[in-house]
Amino acid sequence: MRSQITGDDGRDADPAGVAAFTLDPSGAVASWPVLAEQLFGRAADEVAGRDVWPLLLARADHQERMRQGLAEAAAGRAWSSVVTLAPGCGGGQLAVHCEPLAGPGGGTLVIAQRAVPPRPDLLREAVARVGTTLDLTRTAREVTEVVVPGFAGAAAVFVLERLLTAEEPILDQASSAAVVRRLAARLAGQPAAVTDNLLRPGEAFLFGAESPSYRAMTSGSPVVTGYLDRETADRLARRPGGREPDASYTSFLSVPLIARGVVLGCVTFARVVGAPGFDQADTEVAAELAAHAAVCIDNARLYHRERRVAFVLQQGLVPAEPRVPEGLEVAARYLPVGTSMVGGDWHDIVALPGGRTALTMGDAMGHGPEAAAVMVQLRTAAHALADVELAPEEVLRRLDRMAAAMSGTPYATCLCAVLDPADGSCLLARAGHPPPVLVLPDGRTELPELPAGLPLGLAAGSFEAVRIGLAPGTVLALYTDGLVESRTRPLEDGLQALRQELGAALAKPGGSLDGACEEVIQALRQRGEDDLTLLLARIR
Repeated sequence: MRSQITGDDGRDADPAGVAAFTLDPSGAVASWPVLAEQLFGRAADEVAGRDVWPLLLARADHQERMRQGLAEAAAGRAWSSVVTLAPGCGGGQLAVHCEPLAGPGGGTLVIAQRAVPPRPDLLREAVARVGTTLDLTRTAREVTEVVVPGFAGAAAVFVLERLLTAEEPILDQASSAAVVRRLAARLAGQPAAVTDNLLRPGEAFLFGAESPSYRAMTSGSPVVTGYLDRETADRLARRPGGREPDASYTSFLSVPLIARGVVLGCVTFARVVGAPGFDQADTEVAAELAAHAAVCIDNARLYHRERRVAFVLQQGLVPAEPRVPEGLEVAARYLPVGTSMVGGDWHDIVALPGGRTALTMGDAMGHGPEAAAVMVQLRTAAHALADVELAPEEVLRRLDRMAAAMSGTPYATCLCAVLDPADGSCLLARAGHPPPVLVLPDGRTELPELPAGLPLGLAAGSFEAVRIGLAPGTVLALYTDGLVESRTRPLEDGLQALRQELGAALAKPGGSLDGACEEVIQALRQRGEDDLTLLLARIR
């Protein structure tokens, strides 16, 4: 009797998929859920309490293999294999995994899945599931999850070591070996810990000239073998359980990973004893899957290269940890626009003789590396000028001349301040930069009267400094325009919001400048239109 499973739309449900059922210690069916009925086309009342393998498997040797597998499970060991279903159960290959059940009575848990699903479905699944992120390791792991156990009993993804360390992956065709790194591996029916112990993610080694994987990479074509190459077998044999793959798998397929005409590495597949060997159709499917995976891996590679370059550039642009005098407390935050790690905003803190401190805040026009290149020149110059104790207005005059002489005449805004805790004063000058905000100890805020000046790069040469008093506990807030202005928020509204957030954050009893800085940045961040920088300074 064949069980009929009908979907919501009235059509027969697809019997392909995964099912789990249990057997009692004698091997008879103890539980047979709906998914098992759907997978095998056998109703629960037809199989309950029976030895199910003669009903499911036409070949006597496969029935005997399953009995051996159940004996392994009864001895406390997990076991996996591939067998052939009887025509009355849909035919085709079935990947089976058996595990012992703990608890009273014991028994065996059987997890079964059709071993080779319809090939178009496999490719559609690969497109949907591989490349969901720009993470190299996760992308490789997604490849193995798609193909095991449905298409293969085991799979591993390798990339050239140079792909991770150099600008471009280069496969030396004249060499007799290639250094590769295993990104991910998967064995059907084995826990991740067992697989990772045998086929370690991140492990680097050589593929020699006789390796099928090396031949696949150098030829650019898939290579099928009926044995595990000696080099790999010897390497695995040095680990616990490493001799089993040599006996458990009888068909191997290595497919190169090629994207944009460049060989990135390879994917290897293996099928267990009893499963059909890889044929031409399997090779074509694997090649299509590898082509999609290669593009995803290459995208991740390029993304990580850009992130690495940006990180190195950012590290070179970030000022060294400042030496803040005892009489002053300072906190700062920088939040780049979008996914960029560098931009045109900068701030700097320069300790001066007599306990004084010079603060600079600037914003070079634009975003990304171009703005960062301008920013680093101006910030470095500003630091040097402040360090020789030039007055804020003189620092701006020299920066203005410097910017006007730079290629492309870039523009930037800047604010310079020198704080003197000894007399509770601050000398400020600005070049087109938003005005500073003073936050009094009681939470009230003020905007000191300060000439705006023109942005750097216009060769205006006219900047004026103003001295203001800072009572103990008063906070001086410097910031860039990304914090207060956007296409949907006028500057006046942004300034009002900044003053409210600063007053609320700094009026909290026992609150730190670091905490207030983070709180204000997060409260006022917009939709990624511009970099955000905030610096808070307080005389103790």
